[in-house]
Amino acid sequence: MEAILRRHWPEWNGTLQKRTGGWNNTTYFVKSGGRSGVLRIYDTHRDRDKIEFEHAVLQELSKHCLSFRIPQPIPTVTGETLAQLEKESGKYVCLFEYIEGISPLEQDSSFAYSFGEVTGELSAVLATFKLELAPVYRPYYALQQSYPLCNRETVQGFCLHPPEPLKALHDELRLIGKACEEITDSLHALEELPHQLVHGDLNASNLLVKDSDCSLVTALLDFEFCTLDVRVMEPAVILSGFLGQPEEATAVRDFCQGFSRRVHLSSDEIDALPVLMLLRKVDVFLHFLSRFLEGTDQPHVLQEQVKQVSADLLQLSTRSSWIQKELVQAGTVYE
Repeated sequence: MEAILRRHWPEWNGTLQKRTGGWNNTTYFVKSGGRSGVLRIYDTHRDRDKIEFEHAVLQELSKHCLSFRIPQPIPTVTGETLAQLEKESGKYVCLFEYIEGISPLEQDSSFAYSFGEVTGELSAVLATFKLELAPVYRPYYALQQSYPLCNRETVQGFCLHPPEPLKALHDELRLIGKACEEITDSLHALEELPHQLVHGDLNASNLLVKDSDCSLVTALLDFEFCTLDVRVMEPAVILSGFLGQPEEATAVRDFCQGFSRRVHLSSDEIDALPVLMLLRKVDVFLHFLSRFLEGTDQPHVLQEQVKQVSADLLQLSTRSSWIQKELVQAGTVYE
C-alpha cells in the first residue's frame, strides 16, 4: 500500500494503519505531514463505472451547504479520483479526506433523532440531482437482475436443502426461504412509488457522531451503493436496522421524528414500508449467498449472516405495523 501512495498520491507518503471491520472494502488510515486520510480498496468488484458514479454524487453533494460532512475523494497525480492495483487482481483504490468523529456505540440510540434529520436532509438534496452519469447499481426491488446466481429455484433449493456447512441452520434458512418467496410477489407494485437517488446503505456503521456529544451525527459515509430507487427505501433500510436493539422503541420514534422534519412521505410510501424492510433483509441474505456461491467468502461469513437475518425477520414480523404508525404520527406532527 505504501507503494500505491507513492505512485498515485506522492504528497501523502506516510504511515498506514489498517482499519478493522467491513464486508465490502478494506480501509487504511493514512497519516502524512500532519494530515490524515483514508485509503479505501474496493474488494467486491472491479467496476470503474460504479466508483465513478459514487464520486460524481459526492462531488455534486459537496456543492451544497450540508449540516454534515461527506467523504471527499482526493485526486491522484493524473487528476483522477481512483487508481488500480496491479498486484491485487485489478482492484481499485481511492484516497479520501479524513473526517473527524467517532462511530456510535452499537447499543446507543441517542443519535437516532439527529440521524433522522440528516437522512431527511440528504434525501431532499439527492431528489434534486440530475447527473450526466447513470447509476450502475439497480434498485433494491430488481433482485433477479442484481443477483443472477440467486434465481428462485436456486434460493429455495439452498434454503430447503442447505449444504453441509449450513445444515445446522436449517430452521433459520427455511424462514429466510419463506421470506424470499413472499417478497417476490410484492416487487412490481414498488415501481409505482416515487423514485430518486438514495444512499441505500445508511446504518450505524456508515456514520460518525461528534466525539463530545454522541447524540449529534456529523458525517454520512460510504456512498458506494447510491442509486436510483424508491425514496422511502432510505428510511426503510435504517428502520430495519433498529430491530432488536435494546432501545429499539426510542430509536425508531426519534428517527421518524427527525426524518419527518425534512421529508413528508405519502400514504402509499408508508404503506409500502413493511415490504421494503423485508426486502432489505432478503437483499442482505442474497448478497452474502452470492458471495458464498462465488467463493468470495468462507462458510462462516454466510453462517453469521443467516443467523442475523433470520433473527431480524422474526422481529420484523411483529414490529413493522408499529413502525408504520410511528412514521405516520411523526409526519402528522410536522405537516
